[in-house]
Amino acid sequence: MALAVLVLSIVIAVVGAVGIVVPASLLTVAGLFVTPAGLYAAAAFRLVLGTAVFVAAPTSRTPTLFRVLGVIIIVGGLVTPLLGVERARMILAWWAGQGSVFLRVWGGVALAFGLFLAYAIFPRTARVRGGSR
Repeated sequence: MALAVLVLSIVIAVVGAVGIVVPASLLTVAGLFVTPAGLYAAAAFRLVLGTAVFVAAPTSRTPTLFRVLGVIIIVGGLVTPLLGVERARMILAWWAGQGSVFLRVWGGVALAFGLFLAYAIFPRTARVRGGSR
């Protein structure tokens, strides 16, 4: 499960980094999810990420935080389809109207969150292979 969390966290971090450099790209990515199928895809992503974070929690650097984050992400995944396409479009339109600084800040949040997950998924006492001391 740690590998799944690592891969998904890298995806989140990359999207965030691209969003910092090219803020409009966040709107483009979000625009892919304002369809019925897109909402279900976003919900599935959240459910997979939340489950992976929750299951990997015991071996992470921050087990309690990972359990809490896992539950929050899972709940977000369950609620996502209930949002509805029209409300999702309204939210996206509002985001688009906030300007590039706002989008860059959210890109930074995504980058930080992805990097945090990637860092914290590995236990503090992780052994390095191939080296002897």
